[in-house]
Amino acid sequence: QVQLVESGGGLVQAGGSLRLSCAASGRTFSMYAMGWFRQAPGKEREFVGYISRSGGGTYYADSVKGRLTISRDNAKNTVYLQMNSLKPEDTAVYYCAISKAPVGSSSEAGYDYWGQGTQVTVSS
Repeated sequence: QVQLVESGGGLVQAGGSLRLSCAASGRTFSMYAMGWFRQAPGKEREFVGYISRSGGGTYYADSVKGRLTISRDNAKNTVYLQMNSLKPEDTAVYYCAISKAPVGSSSEAGYDYWGQGTQVTVSS
């Protein structure tokens, strides 16, 4: 059974940084891309970015490009989301997800298992 467990969320002031982690089990981690999504209050869940199975390629939503960075450690079955220069509009529940196929996707349909989410709150 595939399990994804996020951690690292919290409250931070605008301009600050946080690093989220997502530990995976139950699937050969290195064979699949990993994605990050977020859902702000009253809004639909949106794509943040994904990383290729090797970690050599990443793709980001325009809204986070240059501020958020995804990395992975296949030896630890863990993917990370480094968030810098945070803004109040980054406040959301952040979810990691594992792709159905070796390649990543900006669509939720490309992922079949999701973590429980971790809350990130950015105060102004």
